Amino acid sequence: MDGGAGLSPATLTALIALVRKHTGIAMTERKSVLLEGRLRPRMRALQIESYQGYLDKVEQDRAEVPHFIDLVTTNDTLFFRTPQVWTYVEKEFLPQWSREHPGKRLKIWSAAAASGEELYSMAMLCEEFAAANPGFSYQIHATDISRQILEVARAGKYGGRSVEKIQATHPDWVKKYFRPSGDSGGLQVVDALKKHVELAQHNLLVPLKPNKQFDLVFLRNVLIYFDQEHTETVLRQAALSMAPHARLIVGESESISGLNTAYQFVRPMIYQIEQADYHANNNNQREQ
Repeated sequence: MDGGAGLSPATLTALIALVRKHTGIAMTERKSVLLEGRLRPRMRALQIESYQGYLDKVEQDRAEVPHFIDLVTTNDTLFFRTPQVWTYVEKEFLPQWSREHPGKRLKIWSAAAASGEELYSMAMLCEEFAAANPGFSYQIHATDISRQILEVARAGKYGGRSVEKIQATHPDWVKKYFRPSGDSGGLQVVDALKKHVELAQHNLLVPLKPNKQFDLVFLRNVLIYFDQEHTETVLRQAALSMAPHARLIVGESESISGLNTAYQFVRPMIYQIEQADYHANNNNQREQ
């Protein structure tokens, strides 16, 4: 059976198609070992002996689809990943936005939130900015397609590489925004950060509902998993939830300048919607 001997070419092709159907992610045959490793524990739990048998289960049982999505999506992230992004947000974006929008609440969307390190990194920056700028307020809306990983973000408990990284780069903030969790050196995010965060499941290929107009959107390290067609779809859907002045931040290995979108390059990893196209882009998408 292919559960013991590995994925057959035909079953692998069907699996890749199923991943794309439910997530939009364009995997290749090179991911066969990764997929086998992620599916095998679930198959054992369900007492399904073949990969094809598990694919049949996903196709026939809608209740299994969320489990399948959790298994095949990638959720590796760290606090303050890519330092130049956070320097830009701290030194340029937050001061400029605050000057131009006095008395308003900053609305942030962490659109591929994974286990939450990104959204809590942003929350810490905002807390520091608020301490130096009375009257500043913020709200973070965090989404991911995986329900399981959102529960990790909601819990706000971290260990391993995530803890090691932030202890090395921001030791003072660790003391301020975390408390010990467990006996293995883990950390727990304090409630002062959590109260500014709301989490929800969302598929990036469809519009965010209810629609909100965000000032800053993080869409990092997820576009690399989509083909060009789906990448452009994700970017169009994101634009629906961006205010005219908003900034979009993508991953360090992602560039969208050559795609058919309404975004304008600001600097590496930073984009904004071209003002001439903003209203037309939003109106056209809302009608579809």
